[in-house]
Amino acid sequence: MAAPKRRPAQIPRRKNLKRPRRGLRWRPMLRASVLFVGLLAALVLWAIIARSLAPLSNTGRSTFDVILVLGTPADSDGNPTPEMLDRVGEAVREYERGVAPRLILTGGAAHNRFVEAEAMARVAEAQGVPASVILEEPHAQDTIQNACYSASILKAHGWRSAEIVSSPSHLPRAALIFSHPAFDGFEWRMHAAPENLTASYVKRGASFVEVLKTARYLVWSRWVENCTP
Repeated sequence: MAAPKRRPAQIPRRKNLKRPRRGLRWRPMLRASVLFVGLLAALVLWAIIARSLAPLSNTGRSTFDVILVLGTPADSDGNPTPEMLDRVGEAVREYERGVAPRLILTGGAAHNRFVEAEAMARVAEAQGVPASVILEEPHAQDTIQNACYSASILKAHGWRSAEIVSSPSHLPRAALIFSHPAFDGFEWRMHAAPENLTASYVKRGASFVEVLKTARYLVWSRWVENCTP
């Protein structure tokens, strides 16, 4: 008697699962990227508007107790950079015009091993300013500390007013810092140093960097770096 024929095993059919389209996987990442770019653009726009509205003075006076020069790094050999020469040179001219009888030069070794205030003092003395009227503030690591430590020097000597000298792109952020309530009671005026020795592409780069630093100040630095002169 013949053996019964075996029926071939039936292979289970695979369910027809729909695979997600490749484009759908990228949508969350695309949305996140668009959101990030939008927030960054809004922050940059906020910084630009804040810089344009920053007051350049809180007083109408024309003479001051001190001329305050905000620091900028020396080069890798400790020599003054064109930007440093511009700032200190303008401060010396203001001193010679009788705007103030003394200078405060502020800046520590923030970007290399050379103290900015010391390098600026050498420039000022080489241009004829007596060492006796130059005060050095050698500890500040950024503009907030420039303002805070210099204001402490003013307060310690009973001085209440300063003309603040720096590069044009730096002054709007400095003005926002000095407008902080921590500096109430001090009279100040921003004064731009002509960028005689600075190349145009360096000026544009500095302006862009200052916009980014202003944005950082608005959302972070002014809340974290507290200052009480």
